[in-house]
Amino acid sequence: MSKKAKQCKVVLITGASKGIGRATAEFLKDKGYVVYGISRSKPENIDFNHYTCDVTDYDRYREILDEIKNKEGHIDILINNAGMGISGSIEGTKPDDISRLFNINVNALITLTSITLPYLRESKGRVVNIGSVAGPIPIPFQACYSASKSAIETFSLALDMEVRNYGVRVTCVRPGDTKTSFTDSRVKSEISQDNVYADRINRSVSKMEKDEQNGVPPVKVSKVIYKTLKRKHPPLVVTVGFGYKFLCGIAKILPNCLKNKIIKLLYG
Repeated sequence: MSKKAKQCKVVLITGASKGIGRATAEFLKDKGYVVYGISRSKPENIDFNHYTCDVTDYDRYREILDEIKNKEGHIDILINNAGMGISGSIEGTKPDDISRLFNINVNALITLTSITLPYLRESKGRVVNIGSVAGPIPIPFQACYSASKSAIETFSLALDMEVRNYGVRVTCVRPGDTKTSFTDSRVKSEISQDNVYADRINRSVSKMEKDEQNGVPPVKVSKVIYKTLKRKHPPLVVTVGFGYKFLCGIAKILPNCLKNKIIKLLYG
């Protein structure tokens, strides 16, 4: 292994086939990182290393870590980006879809982090978890998704307290509306025309989808991740975009009843 190769940071990104994951893989590769992406399907026309793996296949993930460590000698950064969304009323959401969302968004994220930590302790590395503005500002008819992102943020804060003594730092990155294929991939609950929530769901989801498709390009999130990785003392939580930073700051100080009234006017 060359001296230059030893100096390059090795980063592992889940959900790297599209959206924020792919944009970040490509951006960090251009910045000189050695990038390994993981996703269920292999994306086309990529110039970073890739493994096909479901994030819930923990045995395969262990094999991948060993292969990367044997090849590169170290693993420095884990970016937990893989996730899914659900929209619709709680009443209309299938229990299987709820279980799947939390299994991917929360359970897999925690488990993959746990499996990777021995490598990151050795390299005094970083964990970057992709949360969402929907964590501190929960959205109606995206209750499960909001809850999963809130869980990621809480997990990140607790994990940092556990691992900081060993040189590992943890950051939760909160994107706001981002223009990706995530909008089209979102699982929607089945609602009939006479469903008590139908009209409100349609209006709310339509607004969310419009906001997302008018959102920032995913590379803007990648740039925030990169700046975080370059900092000696990274923030525990970082929000993408001044407007969303302002909203999250306001949400912190508003009474919950008032915060909910405002969000309900926008999305309820």
